[in-house]
Amino acid sequence: MIDHFSEVELNLIKWVSSSGAKLYTRIKYKVEYTTVLTLSPLKSVTESFAKVIHGLKVGHLTDQVIRRSKRMILDTLGVGFLGTSTAVFHKASQYSKIYSSNISSTVWGQPDFRLPPTYAAFVNGVAIHSMDFDDTWHPATHPSGAVLPVLTALSEALPQSPKLSGLDLLLAFNVGIEVQGRLMHFSKEAKDIPKRFHPPSVVGTLGSAAAASKFLGLSLTKCQEALAIAVSYAGAPMANAATETKPLHIGNAAKHGIEAAFLAMLGLQGNNQGLDLEAGFGAFYANYSPKVLPNLDSHTWLLDHQDVAVKSFPAHLSTHWVADAAASVRKHLVTETALFPTEHIQRVVLRIPHVQYVNRPFPDSEHEARHSFQYVACVMLLDGDITVSSFQKHQINRPQVRELLSKVELEHPPDNLPSFNTLYCEINVTLKDGATFTHRSDTFYGHWRKPLSQKDLEAKFRANASRTLSYDTVESLIKIVGKLEDLEDCSMLTTLLKGSSPPEAALTSPQCNASM
Repeated sequence: MIDHFSEVELNLIKWVSSSGAKLYTRIKYKVEYTTVLTLSPLKSVTESFAKVIHGLKVGHLTDQVIRRSKRMILDTLGVGFLGTSTAVFHKASQYSKIYSSNISSTVWGQPDFRLPPTYAAFVNGVAIHSMDFDDTWHPATHPSGAVLPVLTALSEALPQSPKLSGLDLLLAFNVGIEVQGRLMHFSKEAKDIPKRFHPPSVVGTLGSAAAASKFLGLSLTKCQEALAIAVSYAGAPMANAATETKPLHIGNAAKHGIEAAFLAMLGLQGNNQGLDLEAGFGAFYANYSPKVLPNLDSHTWLLDHQDVAVKSFPAHLSTHWVADAAASVRKHLVTETALFPTEHIQRVVLRIPHVQYVNRPFPDSEHEARHSFQYVACVMLLDGDITVSSFQKHQINRPQVRELLSKVELEHPPDNLPSFNTLYCEINVTLKDGATFTHRSDTFYGHWRKPLSQKDLEAKFRANASRTLSYDTVESLIKIVGKLEDLEDCSMLTTLLKGSSPPEAALTSPQCNASM
């Protein structure tokens, strides 16, 4: 294969210190290259990933990938805006304020608060996962939260000539998503709900580095170095699931991906076979069996074949089967004139997979409640709905909730495996008079087999974003994301993310006024 580079623009980030503050100075220079003749095949899996990251073009995007990724972007922005109201976002933001730079990026929904790009990506990533309300993929990870904050931060940090378009953002976003999916397909362990490492902290870090590398226009060699560096940033244990620390996993993945790309641009080197080795990326997954990726001329997107799940309430994805089954049983127990008969319940049995960190009989915090099969079942049985406020402390400690929790039992049928693609929930409610009511949920509304309608996806975004943004800004964001492939200048998007009033150009431009 012959690659000819007549003129390649390299981008370097130079770190300097001034008065104790870290500054980024972006230097651009051009290097003349001669023709390079490559006769040997790709030598490593890592090199094949770098070649895909570097080589994918806008023309490779399919209509379905564009449509699905726009839905992911809109949903991720919405849960991110909502997350700016949480305690963990506030703590991460307060910490990040100690850093300053002569280049800064928007913290979503905070018009007067800007941070260096790495830390803007960090706090926005924390916001996205602060309520466990972000999208989920198969094999199991939260793909969007580690990637989108990287691109919104970098789009402001880079010089505005030439302008970065919506298609540039969509391509880099999908490169970051694709890298995560490809890595997870190298291990059988990754197909199950995780037990050891939280996937966004592992594959999300690599996806973040890939997206940053693509957006920054790194060379093939620098893309490979960024991946090698990112491997050493990856990984966070599941011990912090259901705690206030878990959202840091996605914030760190976003931050570390940018850092890996910046350091690669500065010439930092790592093991150029980091994705090939059991002692490299294989350290995170059992049965790791990496393969060289196909050539670009035969590239297909995983997102074309596997959509994401979009949550209707902020809790671990496995609890959504529980809520669906409980809602169906409740219809037999509640009438217009009769409330849920808590005092007449003998026991509630949930037949679900064995997922230890979502087995929390008596949750004591909002984060534990979001990771409790038992709590989600009880709230749905009692209230008939689960909302953002369902996980507030006073809701968790309601006497009727605690009473019903004491009657819940878990069973783990051997055929109910811990995979988001195959698991089910069967609920059995037995009354004291011996009457029983049973329902099984195999797929809930919002799962990739039963995706949210565009109308309901936008309704979720409105409900989440309207807590922070004005009505006009919310509607403008829906329109801009809906036509993102036609957006000529990403600054129109990032201006709206600040939470300020939408610019006149954003409201009057043809792509924003076009129908969805």
